[in-house]
Amino acid sequence: MKRDEFEHVLRAAADLVKDELVVVGSQAVLGEFPDPPPALVRSVEVALYPRQHTERADAIDANIGDGSRFHETFEYYAHAVGRELPIAPAGWEERLVRVDVPATAPKGGAVVAWCMAIHDLVLAKLAAGRPHDLEYVDEAIRAGLVDVDQLHLGLELMPDTHREPTRERLEGAVSRAARRSA
Repeated sequence: MKRDEFEHVLRAAADLVKDELVVVGSQAVLGEFPDPPPALVRSVEVALYPRQHTERADAIDANIGDGSRFHETFEYYAHAVGRELPIAPAGWEERLVRVDVPATAPKGGAVVAWCMAIHDLVLAKLAAGRPHDLEYVDEAIRAGLVDVDQLHLGLELMPDTHREPTRERLEGAVSRAARRSA
């Protein structure tokens, strides 16, 4: 997904819910890094939720979600999730990165979206632990988008139930990165 496609999804979602948005999935990287490595933006889905009016999330999936006319037309889509979805370090919502998306039409307004900060996003990916999440982490480390020391510090803020598995996966990612650079 390119930054302009990301912004298109955000404008469409904000228009539906009349609210700011929080982006928690892999495409959140576009908040801090408008032109990240292609391996980090392979997904055609933007996982997000309305910031204040979470009860409006259903409108997103119904109108611009997977299988919608929007998806069929543009080949990318939004996926509404709950604010509880990311298993992330405590305080992650205070570290969100603000993205101001300019309006494209005279009648349309600018959109404000809040994206997970890269270190919180990578730790959430490690907590999820699915193969594609671990590949994402490997690429973020390889591209130098994250500081491994900061990830280690963030481990202490992870929920108790996920701290050790996340730590083990981080150690694996660091080990893989070291092998590749050797």
